[in-house]
Amino acid sequence: MTETFRPDARTPRGFIDKRAADLRAERRIIEAVSAVYERYGFERLDTGAFEYADALGKFLPDSDRPNEGVFALQDDDEQWMALRYDLTAPLARFSAQFWETLPKPFRRYAFGPVWRNEKPGPGRFREFIQCDADTVGSSRPEADAEMIAMMAEGLEAVGLPQGQAVVKINNRKLLNGLLTTVGVQSEPQRLAVLRAVDKLDRLGADGVRYLLGEGRKDESGAFTPGAKLNAGAAERVLAFLGAGREDRGATLSNLADVIGGSVEGDEGLADLAKIDAALTRMGVDHDRAAFDPSIVRGLEYYTGAVFEAELLLETRDEHGHAVRFGSVGGGGRYDDLVARFTGERQPATGFSFGVSRLAAALRAAGREAASDVRGPVVVIVFDPQAMGEYFAVAAELRAAGIAAEVYLGGSGMKAQMKYADRRLSPAAVILGGDEIAAGTVTIKDLDLGRALAAGITDNRQWREDRPGQATVPRAELVASVRRIVDAVS
Repeated sequence: MTETFRPDARTPRGFIDKRAADLRAERRIIEAVSAVYERYGFERLDTGAFEYADALGKFLPDSDRPNEGVFALQDDDEQWMALRYDLTAPLARFSAQFWETLPKPFRRYAFGPVWRNEKPGPGRFREFIQCDADTVGSSRPEADAEMIAMMAEGLEAVGLPQGQAVVKINNRKLLNGLLTTVGVQSEPQRLAVLRAVDKLDRLGADGVRYLLGEGRKDESGAFTPGAKLNAGAAERVLAFLGAGREDRGATLSNLADVIGGSVEGDEGLADLAKIDAALTRMGVDHDRAAFDPSIVRGLEYYTGAVFEAELLLETRDEHGHAVRFGSVGGGGRYDDLVARFTGERQPATGFSFGVSRLAAALRAAGREAASDVRGPVVVIVFDPQAMGEYFAVAAELRAAGIAAEVYLGGSGMKAQMKYADRRLSPAAVILGGDEIAAGTVTIKDLDLGRALAAGITDNRQWREDRPGQATVPRAELVASVRRIVDAVS
């Protein structure tokens, strides 16, 4: 006898299934951030999930099958296509392809899933959602300032009041000028210094000092070779990293002392001064956007200003343990990306929020409103012969803009009420033979039941005004249900 093959029901590694609460949380973030982008005059653009693999540039390996870092397939014309790795490479391709017809500068925002063929881990997925804004065609530092202001407003729009998140800003020209002043010439040594700088948050000044010098051995005994700077050069880098002060102007003064008059460093300082002036006029103060010399992003990608959005609020996991989310978005100036297609340098700046990561951080901080996860009103089924009445009730509620469903399982009333509770329904509508004959409906307030079960003792007036279950004339169905749906506990 041949045994029937039955595959294991399992989610592919690095991917995640999302139910309504997760999807609504992400949708709320996208809608809130998109509204900020549109207030700034940015146009929405949606490109396809696939790009030709050669358009993704630096993410392609030297192999016959370009699937390292990306998910790729060969089309029937033998050209390789890959799922987009981010939303910026498609923008660069689109800008190069349609530049003659676009308004210049071209200001666009986009959101959607991206895919990375990388080793998954805790909080690191192969598919996730990004929400970007970019300006292509402007070299002005004020374009960078606008991105930073939108980041700050976007964080507040999703429910993070001032003081609970900050945008940290640096400029790659400062870093390059610093490396010139300390005598770094080779590209490998330059990258080693930048990687050391990027570890300041995790290792502290002493750990970075070792990595700037001969190297560092961690707790496991593993050794990381250093950048081989002499002691004086290493201390100058550390002084640069510690140049941040209580406001942007004071930080600029400190940086000017450390950079030492290098041409590229002075350009970076001038850019930051213009960014500071624009942010100040837009009402974005130091608490919302701060200069931080330790910010390093995209070692081979960014060409000028760089910025990161960092959460400052306390977050905890499901076990109550403190969790540090850190960066939930970032970006900067990338003036070389479009040139891959055209051969001509095209200034561009932009940033991206990690929507899934931001949603997880808000959840860990307890910032999800109960209304974000409530299900529909459930119409309880007593008699299969009265299905028409049940659907009429659901249709009436839906016509009034209230989500509603008729229970279509085969269980009795107790199981149906349990179903409604699991759906986090605000109310259940009970319509038995007596109610139908009398022209009434019975409405059970499930929100109130959950609040009482959770031991809520405050807001006495709210509880006293809600009877829990009431029978009302059929004509009052919508008004009675709406009072429950719209109530704020």
